[in-house]
Amino acid sequence: MSRPRIVIVGAGFAGYRAARTLARRTRGRAHITLLNPTDYFLYLPLLPQVAAGILEPRRVTVSLSGTLPHVRLVLGEADRIDLDERTLHYTGPEGDGGTLTYDRLVIAAGSVNKLLPVPGVAEHAHGFRGLPEALYLRDHVTRQVELAAAAEDPESCAARCTFVVVGAGYTGTEVAAHGQMFTDAQARKHPLRQGMRPRWILLDVAPRVLPEMDDKLSATADRVLRQRGVDVRMGTSVKEALPDGVVLSDGEFVETRTLVWCVGVRPDPLVESLGLPLEEGRLLVDPHLQVPGRPELFACGDAAAVPDLEKPGSYTPMTAQHAWRHGKVAAENVAASLGLGGEHKPYRHRDLGFVVDLGGAKAAANPLGVALSGVLAGAVTRGYHLAAMPGNRVRVAADWLLDAVLPRQAVQLGLVRSWSVPLDTSSPEVARVPGGPGRRHEASARSGPGAAVRADTYDGGTGAGPGKGRAGDEPAKGQPGSGVKLSGSGAAERRSETELAKGRPGGEPASTWPADKPAKGPLGGTRARSRPGGEPAEGQPGGEPARNQPGGEPAEGQPGGEPAKSQPGGEPARNQPGGEPARNQPGGEPAEGQPGGEPARSQPVPAPQPPDDQPPPGPDIAPGPVKRSDAPDHSAKGDS
Repeated sequence: MSRPRIVIVGAGFAGYRAARTLARRTRGRAHITLLNPTDYFLYLPLLPQVAAGILEPRRVTVSLSGTLPHVRLVLGEADRIDLDERTLHYTGPEGDGGTLTYDRLVIAAGSVNKLLPVPGVAEHAHGFRGLPEALYLRDHVTRQVELAAAAEDPESCAARCTFVVVGAGYTGTEVAAHGQMFTDAQARKHPLRQGMRPRWILLDVAPRVLPEMDDKLSATADRVLRQRGVDVRMGTSVKEALPDGVVLSDGEFVETRTLVWCVGVRPDPLVESLGLPLEEGRLLVDPHLQVPGRPELFACGDAAAVPDLEKPGSYTPMTAQHAWRHGKVAAENVAASLGLGGEHKPYRHRDLGFVVDLGGAKAAANPLGVALSGVLAGAVTRGYHLAAMPGNRVRVAADWLLDAVLPRQAVQLGLVRSWSVPLDTSSPEVARVPGGPGRRHEASARSGPGAAVRADTYDGGTGAGPGKGRAGDEPAKGQPGSGVKLSGSGAAERRSETELAKGRPGGEPASTWPADKPAKGPLGGTRARSRPGGEPAEGQPGGEPARNQPGGEPAEGQPGGEPAKSQPGGEPARNQPGGEPARNQPGGEPAEGQPGGEPARSQPVPAPQPPDDQPPPGPDIAPGPVKRSDAPDHSAKGDS
């Protein structure tokens, strides 16, 4: 008798726990497959410490193959699920597709950054849901402090060392707390102008910090932040984000080059493509974490709306603590449904409390309902994280010890660029790369308000993968130089170059390409230059008329122009009837550098050009804060 096939989508808190529990429960009596974009489980609560230089990136990752020996790991992202055929179609990391069949399917796809319809957010903000975003933030903050220290202009110095965090939930509060300590330490090594120090601003429309926690912990966190120098502004939103700053709801303009977007999360867009009942974007399940009417389908974690039996009529919040427990219950019920032991049991939970690391020896915690602060809360917080991590405990503890006795290393590695970590993406755990494979290219997986842009990489919005379907090798939508503005509804609208220049000094869309190196454009030509004081582009006012334009030289093959080769009346193309034979062909002249041919001439080596599908080099686009319009009780859920 063949063994049943179990497929788990996602290796977050819920998916990892489900895979580990199923492997122990089934004891080899079932095929267990785990589909995930990366080969590691990410311990999200410690991500702010990676951005602040306390922990090395690999400390917060746990190898899937190393800790799940009886689970088959498949690298890829789910594109489409055929519920009737019980098949799952996915795309691998190199663009190749695949199909998995299943008898039981566990959806634990997790969540992505939450978007709001505020102008400029998608272009200038960066989220904090994955390791690439944490690495980018650490490099970006380090660079801004170093540039601020070298700046001669006081206004430029002040703007570069101003950092804005939007969302005062778990993640936003921890990022602001650790960030202030990190930049203060850097400023001691790279002194700023007299009287200046790094400035962190924490914004939220909620009336207090950590609105989902009790008043005592909220007050503790607020006090620590203000004592450390963080500018905490509650009840404040943002009207617009610009490249050089933000416009707040009270009319104030704050010059900044940095925005960290921590307003909350939304379920992965994959669940919307299933066509099943949803609750606030999450897949509706029963207390056994089973989808009604689909006995083979289970869901857990941030992707599932699980009834809260302790609070009838409500659903469990999107937190790591609930996702970890969901995974275990879902695995036990999957095993029971296959007759592999155990009984069906509903999901019930008991609140164990929450912990918030505020950096150094400071923290806010309420284990088992007991409110703690100060050094004791810090010890409880770090002890909780060590106990909760499924691996790397010794390495994490060692990094904490070294951080206590040695100064942090504040250097730029330059591994992740701004365009590699767009805010609107269905895969925050994977950095975009030039010419990388398309992500979730099925249109059905991108429906709904705020759904991620279809072209997460450079596939021109077709989802065809690298180099396919691109019009003129344009960058991905929502990337620098794309000319596409994203709205909160997920729609993209084309903008002119003039509109793209708004908000820049001088109002002209400056190119970041060197003036003596024209950028490659569509069909191998050169893109129009629009640098102030530079040579006008062909077809632009004051420039040489473009071919086939009024007053310009007719294009080859057009009426009045030189006939194109291989066209009637034109010179025959090489290797065509009546034309000169091509080099290295029978009867033709040998090619240079070939036997019997003329030796290759020494040619000057041209300057290297970046690939056509990579955005022009230059400084990272400056972000700016955004307005939060979601309800306070959902603002920061899922980032504990």
